[in-house]
Amino acid sequence: MTLRSARMSDLGVVSEKFAEHGVSLSEGDEGRDTLKVSTGKARKAVHICTMPHPGFPTDVQAQWMSLMAVTKGTSVITETIWENRFMHISELERMGADIRVQGNSAVVSGVSRLSGAPVMASDLRASAALLLAGLAARGETQVSRIYHLDRGYERLEKKLEALGAKIRRVPE
Repeated sequence: MTLRSARMSDLGVVSEKFAEHGVSLSEGDEGRDTLKVSTGKARKAVHICTMPHPGFPTDVQAQWMSLMAVTKGTSVITETIWENRFMHISELERMGADIRVQGNSAVVSGVSRLSGAPVMASDLRASAALLLAGLAARGETQVSRIYHLDRGYERLEKKLEALGAKIRRVPE
């Protein structure tokens, strides 16, 4: 997959964590403003700790948790920036994720597959995390309160459809 208007230099530690996970990010053939994403290696669980820039961004923590929820092994996700940034955990658990909260850390034991379920987004990052988890799940997932998603992502369902996702927006 190639992303346009994306730069490696903007990703910092996120690109390092993806490399640890087994996903390669590199500048695309089209130049500095494209990013090529490729897999091939076995993916493994990776610990993260949110930190101010240039550390791992808290804004990516929920989406990373969805990824770790379906990655073999155990990862620890520590949130040091915002209290209550784990509100998405109960919704991921409804889908079959195995997550235990210990203070400001979440211990995520990857499962082989999530199951579709009705879930509710509590904020922008949670809505993106639940959408990604739903795409990885077996069966149908309905994410309600997607107005959170619309605040931060423009036409996301169209972009995901272009990548092969089976996704549709339905009125509540």
